[in-house]
Amino acid sequence: MAIAGTLKERPLTHDLLTTILQALGARTERVVVNDLKDDTYFARLVLNVENEFQHKIVEIDARPSDCIALATRQRAPIYVNVDVRNEVEDMTEELQKLEKKDRQESDGGFA
Repeated sequence: MAIAGTLKERPLTHDLLTTILQALGARTERVVVNDLKDDTYFARLVLNVENEFQHKIVEIDARPSDCIALATRQRAPIYVNVDVRNEVEDMTEELQKLEKKDRQESDGGFA
């Protein structure tokens, strides 16, 4: 929903957190999926904090799903560590199929 810019009736948790970050003068600088252990992914949320009191970069350990949700809402880049990338199966074709299906559904079924 966030990627497509779909409006929601009420804000979701990630929308709330995005609004709080903005109010505090922080924004998501980038997300780095940096590790994979025992089928569990790890990520770092990198925030750029700039307000009347300070300017600093803050890194927070977080679940990749939460990081990605925040990054998509703030149009921040998402990076994947090369070692993690090499450990996973390439799903490019499957993702392209899903994207095509989503486009067709949003166009009323017309390709």
